[in-house]
Amino acid sequence: MNNFSNLNDTFTLNNGYKIPCLGFGTWQTPDGDTAVNAVIEAVNLGYRHIDTAAAYKNEKSIGKAIKESNINRKELFITSKVWNKDRGYKTTLEAFDKTINDLQLDYLDLYLIHWPASENQFKDWDNINLETWRAMTELYKSGKIKSIGVSNFMPHHLKSLMNTEIKPMVNQIEFHAGFMQEETFKYCNDNNIVIEAWSPLGTGKMLDNNILKEIAKKYNKSAAQICIKWCLQNNTLPLPKSVTPSRIKENTEIFDFVISEDDMKTINSMPYFGGSGLHPDKVDF
Repeated sequence: MNNFSNLNDTFTLNNGYKIPCLGFGTWQTPDGDTAVNAVIEAVNLGYRHIDTAAAYKNEKSIGKAIKESNINRKELFITSKVWNKDRGYKTTLEAFDKTINDLQLDYLDLYLIHWPASENQFKDWDNINLETWRAMTELYKSGKIKSIGVSNFMPHHLKSLMNTEIKPMVNQIEFHAGFMQEETFKYCNDNNIVIEAWSPLGTGKMLDNNILKEIAKKYNKSAAQICIKWCLQNNTLPLPKSVTPSRIKENTEIFDFVISEDDMKTINSMPYFGGSGLHPDKVDF
């Protein structure tokens, strides 16, 4: 188990690049003042890892917040993602240019394929993913992106990419109590791909769970803090999202306790509940 002591301790990616162990998620954060203020608040509280995506439609606001926060760019770790309609070689390059302009940045720390092209929508799904990856590899080699990876990829989507010149460094997947995606989890660990956990709080559904609330009481913590710490103790990188200053702060206060082995086993064996229901081979977007 990684022994993280603060929110900017790091995972090391398979290319040697370092990524802060706690990210600030911005999915479902409305564009405009809400996004700007949330990111500035997060940075003021010590977050240096910000996760966004073209599909979140808030990149301009994230860019504004980064500028207004007056933090040295080198201290920040910024992630974005290429959206489904832009998969493919040329369109990925164009999507990247738009993202980088909206964020007002010279480079990205991490760029991900947001969802895999899959068989339920495309006969040549594997080739679409490979062509997207080819564009990302080019951007990586030119220094415009410091690391590249995928999101929501299962082992069968990853296989072809693993045989290319540059292997994925990250897989950002839905990961929370009751939904550990064991097969993908094992595949990524075996292949030295860092797993990022999106929706570590199950878009809030974890917070009302009695088992998690009972465990949280033992440590004098909230259910949210247990969920975030649980991700880290499972060697995954959580990306909690909030726009509420008190919650943004609370989500960082997870480095002063350790969940016991017994409690980890209890949470690891919880049945499915509170998931998004989105399956990479069944989505229609």
